[in-house]
Formats: sequence, C-alpha cells, structure tokens
Amino acid sequence: QVQLVQSGGGLVQPGGSLRLSCTASGSIFMINEMGWYRQGPGNQREFIARITANGGFTTYADSVKDRFTVSLDNAKNTGYLQMNNLEPADTDVYYCNADLTLQLGGHRRLWGQGSQVTVSS
Repeated sequence: QVQLVQSGGGLVQPGGSLRLSCTASGSIFMINEMGWYRQGPGNQREFIARITANGGFTTYADSVKDRFTVSLDNAKNTGYLQMNNLEPADTDVYYCNADLTLQLGGHRRLWGQGSQVTVSS
C-alpha cells in the first residue's frame, strides 16, 4: 500500500526549531514534488512550502520565508520541513502532500496523516 507517513512534530518554545519528515512507503519509484501545508481548527488548509525533484525548485509562503526550509531526499523517499525561529502563530497541524511516480508506472498524489506542532512557552 502506497502511503505517506509523517514524523517529527511536537511542543517547542518560541524561537525553537523542529524538523518534520514525510516518508513515502510502498512501491514508489520517486517523489516528483512535495508540498507542506498547515491547518488550524476551523481554518482552511494553508500552503507553506513546496519543492520539486527536477531542479530542486522551492516555493515558500511569505509567512515562513527565511525561517522554514523544505528539502527532498529521493534516495530515502523522504521530504523534510526544517522550521526555525518558531512563533506561537505557527501552531497548527502540518500536512505533507506528494506527487509520486509508482514503480509499475502511473502517478499518485497523497496526503500525510498530519503532525501537530505547538509553539508555546
């Protein structure tokens, strides 16, 4: 079964750092693109960052630019979101979303299960 599994959320003090991971498992050939989003209670899911495998092009929301870094390691079928200088406003559930090429051909776009990030003193 092809799926995305997230890890790395938790509680951190303001100014601290966390790294989220998102690993694709199953019959995966490669991750073509991975995006990160976040969603708070009653809010729409908000785009945070995106990276492409071809060229490593990155895009960031203004709210996280210069604080968050997205990366992709296709050798490990894993993408990362490094979050530095975290603020209480960054408290949310974070989701990865990836476009995958399967080993037997074809594409699939999946969401991870979500990771709670809480920034509080």
